Amino acid sequence: MSYTMVKKLPSAEEIIQSIPLSIECHTKILKDRQEVNNILEGKDKRLLMIIGPCSAWPNEAVLEYARRLISLNKKLEHALKIVMRVYIQKPRTTKGWTGPVNQPNPFSSPDIEAGVRYTRKMMVDVIELGLPIADEALFTHNAKGFLELLSWVAVGARSSEDQEHRVFASAINCAVGLKNPTHGSLSIAVNSVIAAQHSHVAVLDGYEVQTHGNSYAHVVLRGGNQAPNYSIDYLTEIKKHMDAFKVRNPSVIIDASHDNCLINGKKDPSLQPDIIFDVLQSIENQPELKKLVKGFMVESFLKSGNQKIDEHWPQNIDLNGLSITDPCLSWEQTEDMLMRLAGMTGVY
Repeated sequence: MSYTMVKKLPSAEEIIQSIPLSIECHTKILKDRQEVNNILEGKDKRLLMIIGPCSAWPNEAVLEYARRLISLNKKLEHALKIVMRVYIQKPRTTKGWTGPVNQPNPFSSPDIEAGVRYTRKMMVDVIELGLPIADEALFTHNAKGFLELLSWVAVGARSSEDQEHRVFASAINCAVGLKNPTHGSLSIAVNSVIAAQHSHVAVLDGYEVQTHGNSYAHVVLRGGNQAPNYSIDYLTEIKKHMDAFKVRNPSVIIDASHDNCLINGKKDPSLQPDIIFDVLQSIENQPELKKLVKGFMVESFLKSGNQKIDEHWPQNIDLNGLSITDPCLSWEQTEDMLMRLAGMTGVY
């Protein structure tokens, strides 16, 4: 194989021991996972909101966002189940920064050991503030040091057709949202869920194992092929696929960003609240679709928009909550949206 050995990394167990999570937080994560599962089963009628920065960097801004979100959550938790995006891994269409877990300083060389320590510490800090967190399962081989921390997991549009990610989703004790692929196929999105809900025989940590299947695997609609896919027609179509294959706990989360918020081929993050309220209005008199849509995903940070790190360089980069990947809602827009959602008591 063609590679150069850089250095041996510490084991996941060593990292976990050096940055531990309290017993109280472990207990809370189990409670948060169960609450998410209850929403997906239809036992809990709150909306599930997966919300936060496109990429969790830098840690000071992420923690400031978390402090604001936990304060707001205390007012809204009767109506919304808020899970904060702490996304430490970034898929790229071709090349680019793959997130702080590989490169904690985007302007320095990659350093995976430093990145793992940086990101685990950040995640533990957010949890200890009182928030459940979510991440995307991109590098599944590196999951062991983080999986215990998560209350919801995403499998991205570029990964959901991959067998390894489907087997991974089948094996974990956490609800998994599998996105439709970038080309937008709804049948393939449902295929991913069926695979994740099924048992598989695979290799894990040097053992032949049989996964148990994940009853809480569900679809995340993120648009596809440069077009949205959250309309009544799309929701009706995906429900037909789920019914045909008897998907357990049939559920859809709608990602209000990505191809769902494109205008002339460019993402407009300010459209995300409008998309959410449009969906809720459209399904108000559609009881079967209302049961299907369990929540939304939103990209949000302290400041509106984004910045390109290759254009600004270190001395000009804004470290105070302006995304360096996809554009996000500002905190003020986020707060207004969540308050309005929680006030719509007649919807759910």
